[in-house]
Amino acid sequence: MAELVGGAFLSAFLNVVFDKLATDEVVDFFRGKKVDLNLLENLKSTLRVVGGVLDDAEKKQTKLSSVNQWLIELKDVLYDADDMLDEISTKAATQKKVRKVFSRFTNRKMASKLEKVVGKLDKVLEGMKGLPLQVMAGESNEPWNALPTTSLEDGYGMHGRDTDKEAIMKLVKDSSDGVPVSVIAIVGMGGVGKTTLARSVFNDGNLKEMLFDLNAWVCVSDQFDIVKVTKTMIEQITQESCKLNDLNFLQLELMDKLKDKKFLIVLDDVWIEDYDNWSNLTKPLLHGTRGSKILFTTRNENVVNVVPYRIVQVYPLSKLSNEDCWLVFANHAFPLSESSGEDRRALEKIGRDIVKKCNGLPLAARSLGAMLRRKHAIRDWDIILKSDIWDLPESQCKIIPALRISYHYLPPHLKRCFVYCSLYPKDYEFQKNDLILLWMAEDLLKLPNNGNALEIGYEYFDDLVSRSFFQRSKSNRTWDNCFVMHDLVHDLALYLGGEFYFRSEELGKETKIGMKTRHLSVTKFSDPISDIDVFNKLQSLRTFLAIDFKDSRFNNEKAPGKLLHLRYLNLSRTSIKTLPESLCNLYNLQTLVLSHCDKLTRLPTDMQNLVNLCHLHINGTRIEEMPRGMGMLSHLQHLDFFIVGKHKENGIKELGTLSNLHGSLSIRNLENVTRSNEALEARMLDKKHISHLSLEWSNDTDFQTELDVLCKLKPHHGLEYLTIEGYNGTIFPDWVGNFSYHNLRILGLRDCNNCCVLPSLGQLPSLKQLYISRLKSVKTVDAGFYKNEDCPSVTPFSSLEFLSIDEMCCWELWSIPESDAFPLLKSLKIVDCPKLRGDLPNHLPALETLMIRNCELLVSSLPRAPILKRLEIHKSNNVSLHVFPLLLESIEVEGSPMVESMIEAISSIEPTCLQRLTLMDCSSAISFPGGRLPASVKDLCINNLKNLEFPTQHKHELLESLVLDNSCDSLTSLPLVTFANLKSLKIDNCEHLESLLVSGAESFKSLCSLKIFRCPNFVSFWREGLPAPNLTRIEVLNCDKLKSLPDKISSLLPKVRISPNIQLPRN
Repeated sequence: MAELVGGAFLSAFLNVVFDKLATDEVVDFFRGKKVDLNLLENLKSTLRVVGGVLDDAEKKQTKLSSVNQWLIELKDVLYDADDMLDEISTKAATQKKVRKVFSRFTNRKMASKLEKVVGKLDKVLEGMKGLPLQVMAGESNEPWNALPTTSLEDGYGMHGRDTDKEAIMKLVKDSSDGVPVSVIAIVGMGGVGKTTLARSVFNDGNLKEMLFDLNAWVCVSDQFDIVKVTKTMIEQITQESCKLNDLNFLQLELMDKLKDKKFLIVLDDVWIEDYDNWSNLTKPLLHGTRGSKILFTTRNENVVNVVPYRIVQVYPLSKLSNEDCWLVFANHAFPLSESSGEDRRALEKIGRDIVKKCNGLPLAARSLGAMLRRKHAIRDWDIILKSDIWDLPESQCKIIPALRISYHYLPPHLKRCFVYCSLYPKDYEFQKNDLILLWMAEDLLKLPNNGNALEIGYEYFDDLVSRSFFQRSKSNRTWDNCFVMHDLVHDLALYLGGEFYFRSEELGKETKIGMKTRHLSVTKFSDPISDIDVFNKLQSLRTFLAIDFKDSRFNNEKAPGKLLHLRYLNLSRTSIKTLPESLCNLYNLQTLVLSHCDKLTRLPTDMQNLVNLCHLHINGTRIEEMPRGMGMLSHLQHLDFFIVGKHKENGIKELGTLSNLHGSLSIRNLENVTRSNEALEARMLDKKHISHLSLEWSNDTDFQTELDVLCKLKPHHGLEYLTIEGYNGTIFPDWVGNFSYHNLRILGLRDCNNCCVLPSLGQLPSLKQLYISRLKSVKTVDAGFYKNEDCPSVTPFSSLEFLSIDEMCCWELWSIPESDAFPLLKSLKIVDCPKLRGDLPNHLPALETLMIRNCELLVSSLPRAPILKRLEIHKSNNVSLHVFPLLLESIEVEGSPMVESMIEAISSIEPTCLQRLTLMDCSSAISFPGGRLPASVKDLCINNLKNLEFPTQHKHELLESLVLDNSCDSLTSLPLVTFANLKSLKIDNCEHLESLLVSGAESFKSLCSLKIFRCPNFVSFWREGLPAPNLTRIEVLNCDKLKSLPDKISSLLPKVRISPNIQLPRN
């Protein structure tokens, strides 16, 4: 059966076409041209007739293929009509704004197009006569109260799987099979809950902490990519990004990480039926220690038969009972706050009957529950129960009926948005903003008066999340705020996209694409673009989306310049160096994404032709100059940066007409503004939607001119983030720091070399972060920094939490602020201010982090900071500590006076919260009082303290990491018994150290890493062997007197790394 088009889907599309027919551009065009107006009326009346039967057609298409085919033809004609109206609107826009009017728009051609569209619609109308369709009153879609995106993502638990989880846990824990690595397969049909069960096992706290050294979760998917899967395993294990792309290097790296480790790796959604693919994938996994497990989920029993392991335990996962399925449904359908009553009991009765039709599939129950969560009328639930879609034979459609119903009852605007997601690959992790940009480009967001498109997009997106069409990704990329679709939900999107959406992993000359295709996404090209005929055939293509582009040949090639209806073009992260001029023929383009094309240095000359462009993403490129006439792009909402040119056509005046810019904007090369009135023409005060603004000069000009320019670049008062960089005026204009900027949260002043006075910033009521760097002429920070005469009663810096001042080479004096200044300051960093004298603020009640580096002349007491947790003082020897903060967790000090005073303070206070202690560069003879380290310290680093008497007589139970570097000349042997729980030991350049001591039957189970470098007198380890069973790394370099490693070290090979210049013992 062909795709379910969706009558309500087409209703929304039909409304778009009617809206365009009513626009001034279209009406004026038909009035002013010699076009038969009867054609236009025929178009409108025919659209009204077919629109009346769309709801009935949607319901009947599930059983009648003829109705389904009729809807497909109607959709194709609607696209043609929309394309024609686009061309009219574009002609109107380009005639006004672009000198070069393209020849496609002649009266005769437009009349011909209109006749063709009306003729096709007449055929559609004729085809409707033989179908059993009737005009129906449109189903009301009452407004839905969108739920928070988190309401249906966490806390719902797993129902009916306790026995299954217990069985899987038992298999995972069992290591009696005698093999290093064994495999467990959870096999079951789609939607039965395999992933949920595997995730519950994987996230079980006891299992992860007690049994396995390493854990990784990898979604394999039906599009098997061994490089991607292997890289993901490495990233999961290391929690770091992996830059490797060569399979051999990747497998060596993975093997190294897993060698002699006990690991649990979950491979979710596996479809691999080829023995060689399985074998190649799992080669690096053969080196785990006994008890390691691979747990994978699959719908296909054939996958199990080709797994290249001796022991594969299969666990078939059955459907849920109706009662457990009901619990899943009820959890999603009934908010916790909803009270019981007659209606609730009636809904429960219908709900239980609905659940019986879910066929024991939790995905179906969850989807329908989410859909009905905001439906409170008994009639609505009864309609779902009695829907014809339940009766559609599986031979006609492989989509679970419950998912079809969930889609069927979506509001029309959400249907179009959801189907658009068919362009994503299966298991693809997508970001909210990226998808909303796609929707915006395709005009899918229904804007109320004065509505913000992005805000409407957020509402649509959150609505689809609340209905379980999207789920928050469970991978480690949580910082990306990523989402994903369940496999079966993705199948539904593909099914609905049908002939109009096409997704290709590899696009080449031989790729067959249907002529109805309007939206295309690819991962890579197998041939040069100029050789791919598809772009010549698909003249009506609207979306070209490059997803995870790799090995792309899209570089200096002939662009798809004939695709006049293209609305979205994404070439981000490709190796493209220049964009073809033909790109500027894409007059309907709304979104152009070139982010992180790090070889791109220029944009096409005629960018001004792209009169419908709303979003231009160029962050991460090396563009050196803006093309002329950018001011003609009056619809532009997103522009990462604007480089001010030296010519009128690309000067700052071009920004003046870009009044719709939103979000972040960086204006660079402001030295090219030679007259202050030019800056006024940028009309920055009118750009009310800019939240982040960066003003940057890269070369010196006349300082008075720069002051005048900065005065006239005054932004609107709602600004949230401001950076001024490279400015060379001697003072800042009054607007910088003015109290009226009530939303300003982050402010940065950098490389303003001629400024000798800081602006008055203390009265900014919302300022949370302040960065001041390389203002080379500032000598004094005085009272004017905190407040001015206009706001005498304001508490200075009342909201500031982070203050960083660095590389101020001439700064000498910081006038002590009033006692009430900085009441919320959490972090203070003063770095590389070599002339700073005087005092620091004396009381900072909220301070948690204090860093002072390279301020050699600073003579001051540290502020009173009762909740200080982290203290760093480097090469600032005249700073004194009068009151030791009792909550300090980390101390790092450098220089003899500071080290001495810190040890003295520690000895008198005996802090209980101190966990990390770093002492550096002290030539004095010192020791820890009583021969003991602070009892709470876990991490100790001693660097260049040659005269320190290291304490070895008392045990330090909590110490986990110890570094001795060029220190402790009196230390000749280090008894490890002193540090029973040590995990990491590094000794470097300790010239008198001779040995590490072990006595008796001691065992150091925690020790994982041992490094000894440049210890010329180090001669021996302990002779009894190496009592460290979990040691994974031993490195010994430039210890010339050491001839051999400990006895019995062979029992730890090959997992221990040993430097190559050490002789191994014979055994």
